Amino acid sequence: MSGNLKDILSHLSPDIDQETLLLYLQGKLAEEKKHEVEKQMLDSDFDADAFEGLVSMQGKENLSGLVEQLNRDLQKRLEKKKKFREKLRFKDHPWIYFTVIIVLLLIIISYFIIHKLLHNQP
Repeated sequence: MSGNLKDILSHLSPDIDQETLLLYLQGKLAEEKKHEVEKQMLDSDFDADAFEGLVSMQGKENLSGLVEQLNRDLQKRLEKKKKFREKLRFKDHPWIYFTVIIVLLLIIISYFIIHKLLHNQP
């Protein structure tokens, strides 16, 4: 999986990079740049809702730490799901295919032999 899929803020808006968004949320962005960020966020309903939630958060000074923690948690969960799916996946072993084919052939041959013996009985 690419790093962008595991990055929480990267999917909020493709036009705004994570650093600019963090600076906006911490109040360290110039007024002109703030207006530009707000305008870009209001183009999408989903982005606007997510942006509104981020703005209303308490403790914005620890926002970058919170983002890092969310990213780590997301990576752990994705890795856990990946390992679980890997356990469930049927491993490709050629000897299993060979065994199944041999058993099927034996069943088919046995069927024909029994069928022929039953028809040849007086």
